[in-house]
Amino acid sequence: MTDLTTNWLGLALKSPVVIGACPLTDDLAALRECTAAGAGAVVMRSLFEEQLIAEQMAAHRFIDSRIHSDAEAMSFFPDSQMVGVGSHSYLKQLEKLRTELDVPVIASLNGVTPGGWEDHGAELEQAGAAALELNLYDPAAVGGESGTQLEKRQLEVVANVIGRVGIPVTVKLSPFYSALPAFVAELVKAGVQGVTLFNRFYQPDIDLDGLALKRDIVLSTSNELPLRLHAIAQLYGHSPLELAATGGVHSGDDAAKAILCGATVVQVVSAALSRGPQAVADIVGELQQRYTAMGYATVREARGALSLLNAPDPHTWERLNYAKLLQGWQGRERPRGA
Repeated sequence: MTDLTTNWLGLALKSPVVIGACPLTDDLAALRECTAAGAGAVVMRSLFEEQLIAEQMAAHRFIDSRIHSDAEAMSFFPDSQMVGVGSHSYLKQLEKLRTELDVPVIASLNGVTPGGWEDHGAELEQAGAAALELNLYDPAAVGGESGTQLEKRQLEVVANVIGRVGIPVTVKLSPFYSALPAFVAELVKAGVQGVTLFNRFYQPDIDLDGLALKRDIVLSTSNELPLRLHAIAQLYGHSPLELAATGGVHSGDDAAKAILCGATVVQVVSAALSRGPQAVADIVGELQQRYTAMGYATVREARGALSLLNAPDPHTWERLNYAKLLQGWQGRERPRGA
């Protein structure tokens, strides 16, 4: 049987299947089942910059308004700048998971602008986070900001967070960078140890009957995986960063494909949300069966075997494949009536 143990961000994992950031990480009982089923690590749901800032500002306004209402208030109200809120419940959950689970627990920060919220990375480290995933979820909705300006701002955030922590930092990216390898190269310079590809954008749909926006979570399918495979296959061997795939991993074969392209781990979210801990057991079991049948003694042997660096026909990953696909389509027989 293939040995699925692996090493990610300097952490020893019993398998490359990781529970990605999602509401499931608030459910300790479910996480126990997932880790018993073979999950090698857990990434907590994200702590959002906006949440931290909003709660801090509300506390500051409350305290400041009362300090100046009575002279004696100065003696028992703390200075508003000394109040830390927003992350308290998150830190408690992190401490609980770290104590109760037998796998590494990775904390997650979601923010895109430089500011004091970045100090929470140090709090997460002190609470026992094995590593930190910095989620750069940024739809770039502000008009007038160029791609270069956006990337510069994000790199500043990354550098600030890394400057505050001593644990490994991995960055979760969207698929919308104009030159992903170049941006990843800048992340390397900033001190990042890994990247997670790709973030899923939960954008609102339109309710025509109610003439309103509607927010429904649409879970991923395996059809979303090829975008991740392409990016990972391009980066593997050309970047020293460890690569994690997220989005579209629903089966052991999905996981096997991502690792063959160069992923160190695969993060499972939608499958776990829809099928529960059994999804983890299925993916881990199917992955091991597939690699055993392929003759791999360890998961490390499979990693990157079909990347751009090692594929028998690397042109399949490149621009030339586009032309060949179009030529192949033109050669097909047209359906009747077309």
